[in-house]
Amino acid sequence: MKSQILSACGVALLLIACGNHQKSQYVVTANVGQDFNGKTAYIYDSFKGENIDSAVVANGIALFTNDFDNSTYAHIMIDDKSAADFFLTPDSISITEGIPEGGVLNKKNDEYWKQRMATIDEFNSLPDSIQKEKYSFFQNKLDSAENALMNDNMDNALGINLYLRQVRPETIAQLDSIINAHPVLKGNNILEKQRGALIAAEETSVGKKFKDFEVNYNDSTFRLSEVVGNGKYVLVDFWASWCGPCIRQTSVIKEILKEYGPKGLEVLGVAVWDEPEKTLQGIKDHDLPWRNVINAQNIPSDIYGFQGIPCIILFGPDGTILSRDQQGEELKADVAKAFESK
Repeated sequence: MKSQILSACGVALLLIACGNHQKSQYVVTANVGQDFNGKTAYIYDSFKGENIDSAVVANGIALFTNDFDNSTYAHIMIDDKSAADFFLTPDSISITEGIPEGGVLNKKNDEYWKQRMATIDEFNSLPDSIQKEKYSFFQNKLDSAENALMNDNMDNALGINLYLRQVRPETIAQLDSIINAHPVLKGNNILEKQRGALIAAEETSVGKKFKDFEVNYNDSTFRLSEVVGNGKYVLVDFWASWCGPCIRQTSVIKEILKEYGPKGLEVLGVAVWDEPEKTLQGIKDHDLPWRNVINAQNIPSDIYGFQGIPCIILFGPDGTILSRDQQGEELKADVAKAFESK
């Protein structure tokens, strides 16, 4: 009888405990400004690649409350633009002028960046002669701190985000190996985008035929097939005005055009991931004499699978890809080889 009473009490206590259990929640208060009153703000989960919550801005505030028992790297999105990025956890988080406060991972991230900037400031305060001597020491110090933070947090969004910043798989096999080593990354939107890019890059690798794309800007439409595959060698430079390595390659392309333009080479610039006004200014500032396609944004990168720029592709007269992702002397050599085989 005694044991039955104890069992009954145990069940009762369990029921009470379950009844009092509260789900984990987040409360995110984002001060986005009065200009957005009446507009809908979203929390975008970068790991899932989708919006997971929404709120109408009132008095300059977007207030989000929802059940949540995980962590992710998120953005406050309004009019398809990011107003803030932060680590979303089941905590109370406030965001003002794009800066998050609250939440265990935001606190860790803030402490890490304060330490990182202090290390960089310490390095920058040294005389130039000492900087050269100490460069490797300080770089190793920064790398060690980042790796330590990453390894200590691979079970949450902070570590995963740092890891995703570091890894750049070059093949599908490498990507699958990364996921197998860290099952938490399975289905991660960032890695799945990389998978798509790797597949697209393979489908447009050297020896494959070009893939057409279309760009609309100022009521005009450009198709790559207008230029490529029409009997000419065409060097296409995917670039952006803000990209330093892109600008450095323009001098190489000018040399190539000077030598091979009279032999029938055509050069085409395609501006990606850039604002049209800045592209136009960049063309003027750097005196680019070739035709440029404006406002291509993600269209070419989605089709050709490049994840960084410049991406320079040489197409043969029939549209076959003869060279890809080469720069400097290697690019010059590939162009020379193509014309030698004419």
